[in-house]
Amino acid sequence: MEQDGYNVNLDDIIKKMKLKNLTPEIDTSHINIWQSDLNRPALQLTGFFDYFDAERVQIIGKVEHTYIQNLFSTERKAVFKRLFNSKIPCLILSRSLEPLDDLLEVARETNIPLLQTDKATSYFSSELNRYLKSELAPRISIHGVLVDVYGEGVFITGESGIGKSETALELIKRGHRLVADDVVEIKKVSDDTLIGTSPDIIRHFIEVRGIGIVDCKTLFGVESVKEVHTIDLAIKLEDWDSTKEYERLGLSENYMDILGNDIVCHRIPIRPGRNLAIIVESAAINHRQKAMGYNAAVELNNRVTNNLEKRSRERDEQANRTIT
Repeated sequence: MEQDGYNVNLDDIIKKMKLKNLTPEIDTSHINIWQSDLNRPALQLTGFFDYFDAERVQIIGKVEHTYIQNLFSTERKAVFKRLFNSKIPCLILSRSLEPLDDLLEVARETNIPLLQTDKATSYFSSELNRYLKSELAPRISIHGVLVDVYGEGVFITGESGIGKSETALELIKRGHRLVADDVVEIKKVSDDTLIGTSPDIIRHFIEVRGIGIVDCKTLFGVESVKEVHTIDLAIKLEDWDSTKEYERLGLSENYMDILGNDIVCHRIPIRPGRNLAIIVESAAINHRQKAMGYNAAVELNNRVTNNLEKRSRERDEQANRTIT
């Protein structure tokens, strides 16, 4: 397993968000963003800089722009210089707001990029925040296979050579979609959500022992692959061990910890004659049923309990009739 810190280059943000660079003479290729949170420097424009996080991308909307328009030129320059001297990564004007001459002048003096978007401030902030959270999310690479089965992201793990790729290949033939084989790059985008994808270099490829490398996209068509998917369920394949106790009812759940998130995990013992693809399909459907509020194991347990109670009542009634 391997985990690293990440950043996003400002050039990538400009390209992704289709921003206009109002200061093209300033080199943006060396500027990296480490924070996913954004800031609208309303209080800073009034001169209040306590607890100001200068590492965040700064966004000026209609309200801030109107406020600074009403300031005297000397006041504006003083505020801009203090803001830009804080070494902010960049300043973005929303709604295609035209920059004041004072703002452009200070941006060039301090070598801070001034950017512009035509989108509304709230919408743009939401989109940029979502993009940065995804790109800067904690991540890890784990050996395994990720397959989209009936809309559920099933993460299959196990020792090398145990049959993960063969199971994925059979699932693809049955109409499901491959996300990643051999190595799954997992991002934690929230406390409830993990998303997985494949490294670019091996995307859409599966290694099948005895055959070699298979290109699923070419062999089975574009509908057989998917770029990214949430991880909803984990399945650990392991050799059958007669000394182990395996889950028979499913009343309790086992979990796999990935980046602090608990993912429901089933241990599936491998034995000749077991159709793993069907087992994985059943596990995915059963997981969805549980998420929708129906648990087959609980239902069976309730039926058995109710039946035992019914028989107990019948025996008591029979005993009372015999006594009387």
